[in-house]
Amino acid sequence: MTVTEPKPWTAETVAADLERAVHEHRLPPGTKLGEDELAEVYGISRTIVRAALLALSHRHLVDLKRNRGAFVAQPSVREAREVFEARALLEPRTARSAAERMTEDDLSVLRSNIEQEHIALDSGENGRALFLSGQFHLEIARIADQSTVEGFISELISRSSLIIALYWRRRSALCETQAHHALLDAFATRDGELAEQLMKSHLLDLLASLDLRNVSQPPASLREALNS
Repeated sequence: MTVTEPKPWTAETVAADLERAVHEHRLPPGTKLGEDELAEVYGISRTIVRAALLALSHRHLVDLKRNRGAFVAQPSVREAREVFEARALLEPRTARSAAERMTEDDLSVLRSNIEQEHIALDSGENGRALFLSGQFHLEIARIADQSTVEGFISELISRSSLIIALYWRRRSALCETQAHHALLDAFATRDGELAEQLMKSHLLDLLASLDLRNVSQPPASLREALNS
């Protein structure tokens, strides 16, 4: 993402851009999202900034605090557990449905995603790898063709990025590529039962890899974070 390229920013595209920055851990939990600074970075009005921040607050990615402004949300330990427990309820069944509907084109998309995730990890781009990991899970929800559930999963994955940023313990807090390869093998054989079991185990392992005590620090400036 490069916010300096000329483009007509709208509330929707700014919200999407900020959400990706959260996914990639360039805007960690607790970062103050000053309206004036964001308006300057994007070259837009504060009205558009406010609309974007409000949209992100509805997705639980931004906290709007009276008389203090907007901040990237800081999920509590309880929220962290609830988010991953919700994912462990929704995504295994979605993985089963995806396996039953899987096409060769779908498999190609998932393989490409894993390849890009590998490249990011090998380059030390952990934030981008995390974003791609989330996209892998979103693709599975899309393939399952359950739009309502897909919407829930999309929000949960976004909140998971905040949780991982806040409670990072080790590199394996990224979705482990071995788990994704195992899921891909299950999808390739259209084994819905195995895909469901693998997804549940994967999400529980991901939760176990977090230290629900650690706290990350905000970036030095929004301009630096959003232009990286």
